[in-house]
Amino acid sequence: MSQISSTHHAPVLGAVFMIGAGLTFAIINILTPIITYQMGVPSTAVVFWQYVIATVFALPLILRIGFGKLRSRHPYWHETRAFLSALGVQFFAFGFALGVPVWQMVALSMTGPFFILIGATVFLGERLTYQRLGATIAGFIGAVMVSQVGTEQFTLASLLPVLAALCWGTVSVITKYLSRDEEPESLTLYMLVLITPNHFLIGLILGFAVAVLPQAVLPVGLATGFDFELPVSDALGLIVLLGLVTAGAQYFLSFAYKVADATYLQPFDDLKLPLNTLLGWIVLSQVPAPWFWPGAVLIVGASSFILWSERRGAGAKLQAA
Repeated sequence: MSQISSTHHAPVLGAVFMIGAGLTFAIINILTPIITYQMGVPSTAVVFWQYVIATVFALPLILRIGFGKLRSRHPYWHETRAFLSALGVQFFAFGFALGVPVWQMVALSMTGPFFILIGATVFLGERLTYQRLGATIAGFIGAVMVSQVGTEQFTLASLLPVLAALCWGTVSVITKYLSRDEEPESLTLYMLVLITPNHFLIGLILGFAVAVLPQAVLPVGLATGFDFELPVSDALGLIVLLGLVTAGAQYFLSFAYKVADATYLQPFDDLKLPLNTLLGWIVLSQVPAPWFWPGAVLIVGASSFILWSERRGAGAKLQAA
């Protein structure tokens, strides 16, 4: 009886967990600009310690999966996934450090499904239909509207969340490739174990670049290099909180996808856009530009259509088999 009841309530639990993930990610996206842009802590250092702390809090999840799941025939692809995922986080945090508003960062980061579609078509041989192509074009039109290209508000920093989405979209394409003969637990465990060392690696690369390149050619905000030391100011408590919330977000996502289907969860995942926009408005006084609203509708609508189309195609293949 309890098993039937658990199955019956699985969609509700999945929705609750996904909304919880959205809230925790929204808190992350509020804390990051406060620590970086307002307090002046280098974004590379913030992200490194954020994930060190998050990994400590995620140890129960890592141990529950078990290190035996690290056996794989594709260790290099797992490392590539972790590196690109970490690089995407670094781009995202750097955008906050340069003052890109939360509403713009989150909306543009939701262009990821379009990069997934392009990557799956080019590298995995998936068929590009007119519907998918139309959705991709619509989504990128929405991204142009949100980024405010052609206006005084547009800066090169506005492209950082798009670069993050490109990294994360590539991660998803590699994950699709690996999921053909890798267990979901292995994919999760590799990411949890490898992402923090890759943040360290990226920090070393950036530190080396700062040391050898003329400061005139470095992006604003990177001139200070990478600092491994934890700040001793009020930022320390916020970084610890940031790491704790990051671990919480991973737990929420893990539980959500364990109890409910991805297609069902997608609308609840899309709630992250209004959640982040509202919190940014209230906490940081960041009022969205007028073009944000129609652009956001295009991005969310097009990405949702792509996911629905992919899931529908997968279901048709299963029925045919």
